[in-house]
Amino acid sequence: MSHLSPADVGARVTVRHRLVDGAATDVVGDLEAADADELAIRTRTGELVRVTTSGVVAAKVIGPSL
Repeated sequence: MSHLSPADVGARVTVRHRLVDGAATDVVGDLEAADADELAIRTRTGELVRVTTSGVVAAKVIGPSL
């Protein structure tokens, strides 16, 4: 369940999501895209991480990195 929407694109976010094996992991970065099926988050290293919204455990907008 994602509480992020297209209105949040451009914001810094943190997303906890489930991996295929059921483990949970976090990704932090700038939200580049959001729709009903997927979030796209650009990490500090430049990696684009795509997360299916059905696997999202928690998500929120956070402040900019210092």
